[in-house]
Amino acid sequence: MNKFKIVPLSQAYAQRIRQTMKDDFGHQVTEKVASGAGPCRVSLKPFVKGVDKRMVFTHSPFAIDNTYNQPGPVFINSENVEEYSDIHRFPPEIKANKKSFPLTLIGYNKNQQMAFTQLVGDADVDELIVAIFDTHPEVEYLHARNAEACCYICQIERFN
Repeated sequence: MNKFKIVPLSQAYAQRIRQTMKDDFGHQVTEKVASGAGPCRVSLKPFVKGVDKRMVFTHSPFAIDNTYNQPGPVFINSENVEEYSDIHRFPPEIKANKKSFPLTLIGYNKNQQMAFTQLVGDADVDELIVAIFDTHPEVEYLHARNAEACCYICQIERFN
């Protein structure tokens, strides 16, 4: 039974960023050859260093303007890519590479206030997501973030 769904940045949002070359904060988007693994926040696949062209811009994953907005840099492929579609499991290429993608899960309540945080470490991230949703009813959704860089990767929503 599926208990959660992964929500990447949408293709439509990424296309708007590519067309305007401005983020929602008015900053100029930067485009460069990938110097790190990323991942792309649309496909949720790692970049191939030295090969893939990626764009970096400021993004806030929140709808409500408050102190937890945590805007920060995110990457997308410069070219159109398919949106992550295996939404009932955490992206396997990120999950399998704990060295490049150390993860933190941060839970938010219905008022977009931080209610929970957990380093994933050696745990199975899919199992941890289910356990968090099962034991923390106040958590409406989670954000997966890089535990070292603190940058946003994707949103994880309850699925019933």
